Amino acid sequence: MRQHLNEQLQRWGFSWAGLRDNRHGEWWVLAQMGLIAAHALPPEPSLDAFGLDWPWPLRLSGALVVLIGLAVGAQGALNLGDSLSPLPEPIAGAPLVTEGAYGRCRHPLYQSLLLCSLGVALLLGSLLHVGLLVTLATVLAFKARREERRLCELHPDYAAYRQHTPTIIPRLPGLDWN
Repeated sequence: MRQHLNEQLQRWGFSWAGLRDNRHGEWWVLAQMGLIAAHALPPEPSLDAFGLDWPWPLRLSGALVVLIGLAVGAQGALNLGDSLSPLPEPIAGAPLVTEGAYGRCRHPLYQSLLLCSLGVALLLGSLLHVGLLVTLATVLAFKARREERRLCELHPDYAAYRQHTPTIIPRLPGLDWN
């Protein structure tokens, strides 16, 4: 098991040197993982502290948004197959994927994470989780920009794909650029 994990980390491009100097975008992955893990924190301050009751329709819509986010992420991961990597550095020799979830946006896995984060914020009615959502969106936008620079270098067709496919969230400033 440990051998398989080490092989997969090497295949993705993770290294101790990269953790020190961010050569393949390792710091973006660490920031992303930390923010995702922080979603397990309780909703503090709770809305009860302000005398507010979070309506159940918003809680229910939050759960639905999480499920949609999970479905988008599953489709994106399946579409990438062996090209899937947590790093913004594409795997050497990986083909450019523009079908399925990648036909709707260029970064459906990031879109999935943001949908799940939004869903958690709605589910919990938490100001903390709204802050986590905004911070995660910022990290993913910077990570996507780094990834796109490399994709443009590696895939001549990427520039054309970029022109007609939204980035992460269509028409949302900061999360959609060409």
